[in-house]
Amino acid sequence: MGYRSKVAKLKLAEAIFKKEYHKIVDALGGVAHHLADQYEMQRLGHPYYNSRAGGGEGHLEVAKNIYYSNKDLAHMVLSLKPFGCMPSTQSDGAQSAVVSNYKDMIYLPVETSGEGEINAHSRVQMALGEAKNKAKKEFAETLNRAGLTLDECRDYVDAHPEMKRPMYHVPHTKGVIGLAANFVLHIADRMRNERARAN
Repeated sequence: MGYRSKVAKLKLAEAIFKKEYHKIVDALGGVAHHLADQYEMQRLGHPYYNSRAGGGEGHLEVAKNIYYSNKDLAHMVLSLKPFGCMPSTQSDGAQSAVVSNYKDMIYLPVETSGEGEINAHSRVQMALGEAKNKAKKEFAETLNRAGLTLDECRDYVDAHPEMKRPMYHVPHTKGVIGLAANFVLHIADRMRNERARAN
């Protein structure tokens, strides 16, 4: 009974926290992502890193890498952690299997240690360069797909100042990762709707 009572309290606390967090996200216009389901994370990471291995959240590091790539939420995953963290070191070993199964994934683990600062900085710059190229390519493909030019997008945004607000919500399109690319598709969608209403 004591065990079941503790589990029930934890589940209740988790439900309250998620509800309050999502309420704030919705009040801000949906600018932040909703919390990822921890049980889904466990399921995603388990084939590569046993979730029952004690000592930390190594399985979550693996799971988040898969989650952000599968859900089209990031061009690159940067894992920043303390030097010598054992679960993290173990998950880095598991990440090689993950990266081999997901070919387009860019994953970079960086351990914080004073003597390796220059090396870490250059590795991060290289990975960021690769991610930036992916984002630029996606943006160009999205402009082509939408049948728009960059100047047309700028002119449309200038004519609709509400789209310049920092808290403006840009809907996420499945298969499109970058915010700029999603913004182009959103502009194209609004243009189509305006033309349809005018006709």
